[in-house]
Amino acid sequence: MFELRRNRALRGTAAALVMLALTWAAPTLLYGKKKKEEAAPAAAAPVNVPNFREVVVFPPPPAITRLRYLDYFSAEKPPAGLPKEKLKKTWMDRMAGVSPDSVKGGALKKRFQLLAPYGVAVDSKGRLYVADTKVGAIFIFNTENNDVELIKHGTDGRFGQIFGLAMDDNDRLFVSDGALHHVLVFNAGHKVEASIGDGDLKDPSGLALDLENRFLYVADTELDQVLVYDADNYKLLRKIGTAGKNHTLTEPGDFAKPTNVAVDKDGNLFVSDTWNDRIEVFDADGGFIRTFGKNGDGPGDFARPKGIAVDCDGHVWVADAMLNRIQVFTPEGGLLLAFGGFGILPGQFQALTGLAVDKFNRVFTAEQLLGRVQMFRYVTNAEAKAELERRQAELDKRAQEKRAEAEPPADVKPPQANEASATVDASAAPERRGMKLPDAPVMPAPTSAAPK
Repeated sequence: MFELRRNRALRGTAAALVMLALTWAAPTLLYGKKKKEEAAPAAAAPVNVPNFREVVVFPPPPAITRLRYLDYFSAEKPPAGLPKEKLKKTWMDRMAGVSPDSVKGGALKKRFQLLAPYGVAVDSKGRLYVADTKVGAIFIFNTENNDVELIKHGTDGRFGQIFGLAMDDNDRLFVSDGALHHVLVFNAGHKVEASIGDGDLKDPSGLALDLENRFLYVADTELDQVLVYDADNYKLLRKIGTAGKNHTLTEPGDFAKPTNVAVDKDGNLFVSDTWNDRIEVFDADGGFIRTFGKNGDGPGDFARPKGIAVDCDGHVWVADAMLNRIQVFTPEGGLLLAFGGFGILPGQFQALTGLAVDKFNRVFTAEQLLGRVQMFRYVTNAEAKAELERRQAELDKRAQEKRAEAEPPADVKPPQANEASATVDASAAPERRGMKLPDAPVMPAPTSAAPK
């Protein structure tokens, strides 16, 4: 009997082990189709991507919008016919640094991407030009479809370390090169036609063009000066600031590491005096006008101002490299708007440097750490005024509709008093009972001491 029970127990244990092994090896053998259906992953919920053009606006509602986010640019598009499946690398490929493209035969082209964008400019067709100091090339973005072409080092020109860009009314492109100590001029076909400042410049950075007076302004961070050239014959006209003081000058009219320049419609020059954390203003003859701003992180303060631009209404836009924000001022230095902050989202910045406002009222900002250029739309004074008038008209219309609802129709007479209730009982009349009604009280005349 004992042997019988022992054999049954062994057989039961063996059967259980077999079932457990089958379960581990192939669960579908045990649970069949039902288990397979339960294991199927649930459909992913749709991702609700916000419309940043409607969300990222400054100032926020209910105030009238003065700036709206549009788009950003960072790299050229993938080549046509790129396979949708993600190419994988083995661990040996990763150790050897071999790309999956080369494993597959090297058919896919490597894309160019912004690494450290600085100067930005826009041509007459609305195309965006971006100088990248690390790539050593000028990216040309089509802002409508994101197509990209490049002005390359060694192919279209010779670059050392390019910074500033400026575009004239004939689509001539001016490019400052700090390593080669000059400014190159490209014609509309992107061919080099001149070199400016050889022997004069040491570390040219930001550029600006006065198209009315035909001046080219070059901020030289090493000389602590702004050099003024004739924009047509490229002759040096004058220098603003004092050189040779090793970036220690703080007096108005002098600079410590000036980085960028901008010109308004009246020919006034605005200079980012970066190490002095201020903006200096000069007239078209180089005469000092005013300065505004100081070191700090409060409203209107700066911590390494760099990019600077002037919009169609004369507002001065200043990009702050350390505070990662943009502030908008009146020409006299009155703060109008501030936005930004450190981050990766639209409207946030990291190492903000370049800044430009084009004739289409688009604002472009270049960030070196994120390697991107953001594009915004500036709402002009005229557009803001029209929006204010539209809102006021809408409020007036609503108020008129409410008054119309409260007033009775013109053909309806107001209710009359009940004649029966209005009739005075003769027996109750005071005169009929010999009572005399008191005279109506008379309000005293106001004295001179009474409040008005």
